[in-house]
Amino acid sequence: MATSRPQTSADARSGERHKRIGILVHPTRNVDEPLREILDWSERNAVDVVQVATAYPQRPIAKKGDMAKIDLIVSIGGDGTTLAALRAGAVSGRPVLGIACGSLGALANIIAADVTRALDRFTAGDWCPRSYPALWIVRANAEPLFALNDVALVRASGGQVRLSASVDGSLFARMAGDGAVVSTPVGTSGYAISAGGPLLSTHVDGYVFTPLPKHGGFAPPLVIASTSELVIDVAGAFAGARLEIDGQVAGECVGALTITFRPGVATQIGFEDEEPLLVGLRRRRIVLDSPRLMAEAARDYVSRSAET
Repeated sequence: MATSRPQTSADARSGERHKRIGILVHPTRNVDEPLREILDWSERNAVDVVQVATAYPQRPIAKKGDMAKIDLIVSIGGDGTTLAALRAGAVSGRPVLGIACGSLGALANIIAADVTRALDRFTAGDWCPRSYPALWIVRANAEPLFALNDVALVRASGGQVRLSASVDGSLFARMAGDGAVVSTPVGTSGYAISAGGPLLSTHVDGYVFTPLPKHGGFAPPLVIASTSELVIDVAGAFAGARLEIDGQVAGECVGALTITFRPGVATQIGFEDEEPLLVGLRRRRIVLDSPRLMAEAARDYVSRSAET
């Protein structure tokens, strides 16, 4: 993966006029309102709008555009759409503005009602670059891959996945079961925590190996330093193992995967006044309090309301 330097807020303040934005949209979700806002804004500001050509399925909304001539990528949908845009931005060195349309995730950080304001702030240079690392995956006799969210090795059908995991040459565990997922910090809020792994702050320089349900043994989720190398050796099995990169099937996998951490691969548009990640996870009820504490808080609220 060849990546040019991602644009930063300093670039946006340099006085260069932004002339073209690329849009990437969810294939089925209703994106008419934010799309209309973007088209109206672009007409007022003499900015050309094109559609980003990627493998991610989309419904056609504009002519296809050359990534080399795009100043900004705008995704409209959920986390999957934003992730596809970030992958396109990582390759082209362009920043991404993620517009949420009915999303519960953590990547699409701008609500549809704030589209025009966000574009105005980007044009004025009033934004902060949110830099995301990637996992670099090397396989024998195959092109390298990169993942911004996670790499998953899962059983292809009824048989177990048999694998061993080593860090910097030291064996961590051998296991048979459903497989494993390796996540960047931002990726830990998805597949990893649903499988019982830890949630990492996006400021942590490291990544996580999380075993999926397995047949006996003990191998807890492992936080790995950004400077360390993870090797996952997948043995041949009756059903085989499926490799998934950022939620997309990348083919079958037998043999060794060498995974390393690379900082600063993709850039997302952020703002100083947007809500922190943990606040967003609680608001979306991805992180929930104990039912006992929630019941006590509800009783306290009723009591205070009765007193007033």
